[in-house]
Order: sequence, then C-alpha cells, then structure tokens
Amino acid sequence: MPTVTLPDNSQRHYEHAVTVAEIAADIGAGLARAALAGKVDGRLVDTSHVIEEDARLAIITDRNEEGLEILRHSTAHLLAQAVKSLFPAAQVTIGPVITDGFYYDFAFERPFTPEDLQAIEKKMAALAAADLTVNRSEMSREQAIDFFLEMGERYKAEIIEAIPAHEILSLYRQGDFVDLCRGPHVPSTGRLKAFKLTKLAGAYWRGDSRNEMLQRIYGTAWPNKKALKEYLHRL
Repeated sequence: MPTVTLPDNSQRHYEHAVTVAEIAADIGAGLARAALAGKVDGRLVDTSHVIEEDARLAIITDRNEEGLEILRHSTAHLLAQAVKSLFPAAQVTIGPVITDGFYYDFAFERPFTPEDLQAIEKKMAALAAADLTVNRSEMSREQAIDFFLEMGERYKAEIIEAIPAHEILSLYRQGDFVDLCRGPHVPSTGRLKAFKLTKLAGAYWRGDSRNEMLQRIYGTAWPNKKALKEYLHRL
C-alpha cells in the first residue's frame, strides 16, 4: 500500500503497487499524455517503473530539462533504428545527448551521403508515426554479450565488457530494434514529434585515432515543431 508524495507535498495512497504512468493518469489525463518519465526518490525512471513502497515522485515532461534530455536520447535511438532498418549491415556503437541535440556513431562499409541522411530522417518520421512502445528489460552481463554478438553488434559487446560487473544491464526495445542503454526513455516513439538530422562527420571508435573510423550522424530534437523551427532559424 504505497503512499506517493508529489512535489507540492500532496500525497496519494494506493492499495497496490502502481506505475509512474498510472499515477500520472490518476493526477490528470493531460499529465498522462505529457509524461515522459518519472523521478522516484531522486532517481530518473521510465513511466513503466513500478512503485511498491512509499516514495517521493515527480512526473517528468518536456518542460523539464531532464525531460528534454530524455526526449533527445530517445531520438538518438530512433535514429539508430532507422539506420538499421535501411542499412542492416551497419553496426551501432554509441549515441549520447549533446548540447541542443544528439549524435550516433555507426560502423558502415562506406560514408553516409546527404541523400542517405534524407532517407534516414524520413524513416525516423515513419517510425515515430507508428508510435512503437518502448520496453525496458534486463540481462546478465554474459547474456547481453552473447545477445549482441549473435546480432553481429560487436561494438555493443565490447561496450558491455567494459561496464563494471556489478552494474545492472538494461536493454530497450522498440519494434524490432534493441539497444543497450541505462535509460530512461520515452514511453513510445510517438512522443518524438520534432527532430532534424543536421550533419555527417567521421569519428574514431572510442576517440582513439588508432581505432577504426566510424560514421557520425548529428541531429537535434525539441518538444514541438515551433521550438525546432526557432532553433534551426538561429543556426
């Protein structure tokens, strides 16, 4: 029977374990539609996170800086999904959030072209429109390494090998795409409404010139098309 304390110190009492999404819906339909994640006792979690004991909760939306970062990181995953859909031989590596956007590095047999970038962005829009549910799961270190090696994703396997053994490994699936990530992520791809791929570049794996050259795709993402248009106008 958890008691959930909200940022204004009001409390909600539940007879059973409850998810962040359910609490947002309990507060209001508008908040449920806007919720991107939650912050439970100071820790960012997905809206699917289950609260079983008394906790403090803040619902994270795109009005929060943390929500904007989640939106951008989720858009990086959308980019990777689009690339894998169009270019199955490409391998995914890392895709962090940066100032005003994100990037994702890929290993591919040739450099991507501006025409490729247009096709990738179009595919991203289609995947966002499909409103694919984003699901989190956990794997052991050994399972995760085998899982990604079987997929032909050797860079992901190498990343896992460098993660401390005590850390929980979480994977995020949207449609047929699975990526290694700490999260949290948006509940579904339909939350990603305003993004633009901005440029291509080369980047060495792990930033070391002794390693192979990867293809880096940069992008930006915003809560809505108006904010995106204003940002692009400033460039």
